[in-house]
Amino acid sequence: MKTNDIQNSYKYLFGPVVSRRYGLSLGVDLAVPKTCSFNCLFCQIGETAQTTITRQSQPPIAEILNELTVWLKSGAATDYITLAGSGEPTLHKNFGEVLTFIRDHSAFKSLLLSNGSLFSLADVRQQALAADVVKLSLHSWDQASFQAVTRANPALKFETIIQGYQQFREIFQGRIDLEVFMVPGLNDRVEQMEKIAAIARTFAPDSLYLNSASRPPADSCVTQATPELMDRISAIFGTLIQVPAPPAAARVQAFSPTAVLRLVSRHPASLKQLAQQFNLPQERIMAALQKLEQQQLIQLTEQGGELFALPIVTKNVQTQE
Repeated sequence: MKTNDIQNSYKYLFGPVVSRRYGLSLGVDLAVPKTCSFNCLFCQIGETAQTTITRQSQPPIAEILNELTVWLKSGAATDYITLAGSGEPTLHKNFGEVLTFIRDHSAFKSLLLSNGSLFSLADVRQQALAADVVKLSLHSWDQASFQAVTRANPALKFETIIQGYQQFREIFQGRIDLEVFMVPGLNDRVEQMEKIAAIARTFAPDSLYLNSASRPPADSCVTQATPELMDRISAIFGTLIQVPAPPAAARVQAFSPTAVLRLVSRHPASLKQLAQQFNLPQERIMAALQKLEQQQLIQLTEQGGELFALPIVTKNVQTQE
């Protein structure tokens, strides 16, 4: 089977994606369609149709592991195999089986991209131990700010989540990366970020990423922080700001419209980024994007002078415990 045919047959794998932080990253999507405990204002995938904290056994782990086996046999390479994509991977009851498979059957590092909402659960913490790197999030300092930024499922309690982080740090031997997303007007004042930094130090992440809306967010009211503000806030975190340089990634993903759609649906990207991803002229990528938009499979929008390709998601937001 040709490489393009293999890639087009995947339901749960996407990429590898060129990541700003982690080099080349093969995505494993455990939350198809988008399933999340948060409905973050800044989410690049768009709004969550129905927030939930109910953990499920779908999609079937056997199918995911079969796709990983096929991909590994293809001889392709990556820097990380990453549990990420349409939503929160720890909502899958058996996400740890995928991490264990990566450890036991590949030479690649595993990465768990989590919003951290379920780390209050002992089972989630135990399964996450199989990862090489775990990325958690912290954008607030109390319940009110937590709800304002993440619009989380109402059953989630901020203090309980932080306690889960602290308990996980005590038992995890790998690397914990922390993302702090700055939303101007909600959590960008010095005194607010000082509170977030103080909480972060209670569980000692190995690296911290201060992020802002570089891609079109779920809520168009969310704006990108200025470089001056980013610099001022970065100083608050001091030595916590230790961003490891991502591994060099010279490998290029094979191009097809299906590959573009599969990537964009989980990882919105600019025209420039997609041209880099597939090592093709922007004109050829643009032609594929326009066809996908005409078929109502993606949407195109401009932000900061760049054209971005985004997934089409529902705007009907509900909650479910």
